[in-house]
Amino acid sequence: MKKNLLSLLLFTILLSPAAIAEEGFNFFKLHIFNNDCREIKSVLNSQVKYANKTNFDKFIATYDKNYVNADGFNLDTYSQLIRDTWKTYSNIEYGMTIKDISIKDDEATVSVTETSFAEIPAPAKLDGILKSEADSVYYLKKSDGDWKVTSDKVLSETTSLLYGDARDLDIKLTAPQEIQAGKEYTASLEFTPPEDVIAIASIASDKVEYPQQQAKEVYRKLPDDNILERIFVSNSDNVNEYVVASIGLTKADISDLSIQLSLTGFGYKIVRVNVIPEKSEDVDVKDR
Repeated sequence: MKKNLLSLLLFTILLSPAAIAEEGFNFFKLHIFNNDCREIKSVLNSQVKYANKTNFDKFIATYDKNYVNADGFNLDTYSQLIRDTWKTYSNIEYGMTIKDISIKDDEATVSVTETSFAEIPAPAKLDGILKSEADSVYYLKKSDGDWKVTSDKVLSETTSLLYGDARDLDIKLTAPQEIQAGKEYTASLEFTPPEDVIAIASIASDKVEYPQQQAKEVYRKLPDDNILERIFVSNSDNVNEYVVASIGLTKADISDLSIQLSLTGFGYKIVRVNVIPEKSEDVDVKDR
């Protein structure tokens, strides 16, 4: 009980007029700061709520009209990307964990971890599963009393879309999170296929752009050590990239001296590679 009294006394001293004047402490600024934190959390949490309900109008209303993200997508392009995604996958469950909020005047920077998950029905017992996780930074600005998202940047991102027997695989796709423009880097794919299964795979590199252009895939039989590697050169257009691994699983049925191959699983794993411009000091995240 004495400890509680001492704590209350210390709190009283810290909030006394003398202490406030001496330390330059402003209780009203603290109150406003806490309100801003709550409002920013409310904006980002509402994004998750509206996304899970695929309520496009309310979701997009949380963004500033001058929004441009680190991939160079403005609000019109990003809006179309959202519409296309929800048209293709209407049952995605989104989640967000807010890790840190930094506020200076009417601008805020928020670090978050974002997740998405969906079950994807498919014929021939090849139902799929979609999983994604990203560490991102959101930039917000307060205008006319409301916080709006003005930009965001994905620091790291991993997405998998796996069907059939591929759902149970432990697939590792590694690539650098960042690479200087025009530099060589290695991407590596590793997984152990089920017994008596023929596994083929490919690794490709795509620019992060909209509409997305699919790179040419060259499938190879998975080597005996279950590791497939490929060397890429990052683009010099100052555009971020995706490394995309595609896999296929087939089983051979031998009957009456004939061999019939049947597809038992397939899928994709994607990791992001952020490309650092040659003159990074001249580039602002919000201007890319």
